[in-house]
Amino acid sequence: MRTSLPTRPFGRTGLDITRVGFGAWAIGGNMWGPQDDDESVAAIRHAVERGINWIDTAAVYGNGHSEEVIARALGSLGPAERPLVFTKGGIVRDADGTNPRRTAVDIRGQCERSLRRLGVERIDLYQLHWPSDDVPLERSWAEMLRLKEDGLVAHVGLSNHSVDQLEEAEAMGHVETLQPPFSAIRRSAAETVLPWCGQRGTGVICYSPMQAGLLTGAFTPERAASLAENDHRRANLEFHGDALMANLALAEALKPVADRHGVGQGAVAIAWCLAWPGLTGAIVGARSPGQVDGWIAAASLDLDADDLAKIEAAIEKTGAGEGPARPT
Repeated sequence: MRTSLPTRPFGRTGLDITRVGFGAWAIGGNMWGPQDDDESVAAIRHAVERGINWIDTAAVYGNGHSEEVIARALGSLGPAERPLVFTKGGIVRDADGTNPRRTAVDIRGQCERSLRRLGVERIDLYQLHWPSDDVPLERSWAEMLRLKEDGLVAHVGLSNHSVDQLEEAEAMGHVETLQPPFSAIRRSAAETVLPWCGQRGTGVICYSPMQAGLLTGAFTPERAASLAENDHRRANLEFHGDALMANLALAEALKPVADRHGVGQGAVAIAWCLAWPGLTGAIVGARSPGQVDGWIAAASLDLDADDLAKIEAAIEKTGAGEGPARPT
């Protein structure tokens, strides 16, 4: 699809993607509390109308429900209007969407079911969601490469894999993309996988650049305490105790930078990630059109040296998270 937003080459895939993409985990309806499908459809359509040209989802997001909602949202669009759709396989869950298991999975079967749910003949990017607990990466990656050879998917990548695992897969066939977690709180990817990918032409799209809402400026201790029972964040240590307070202090420290640019704190948090060499784009979730409007400015926002210095100082002062504090 055509877009007026800035784009970046996505590694060596030949694709040009906007600096932010629509993340569709929460709209699947499991692990994020209750969702409204109509609002989710409206959010996707609004993001596309604003120029976002890719969506990231996975088979286990609501056990396929996220993919079904995406298909509904995009069903009325012509080929030239449709964004790229990236999805993932390699995890199974119980029927209620809980208890994820990185175990033996029929990756081809999962891919075929994703194709049917999405209503497409070929998936733009298919990613191996996590390293398996009991299946050698060699076996899984070989099947991913066969899916590309057979034309079921256009491109293949990894997600949540280490440098050693990237090396193992690359020896079999090029790892076109990687999806790691990355934010101003969770920064370790900057000293491990980002340099590796930059040196090998592997495109990188990070997830949770606002650390699941902590860096939006709208999160509070009260909200953390009132999360729904099935919200995965209840079990995340970053949402409790001293870590929570440090993270919220960092979010507050982003406000002067945000005010300077006339954007929200969440947009600054995303733009900070995008300032790192080797990172192509950031996946950002939304469950309503208003949430899209809250971060869409990051698609065009470039932080300067003064901004980065202020954020570095805030990271060091608050002690939030771990990893390098400033893009190099």
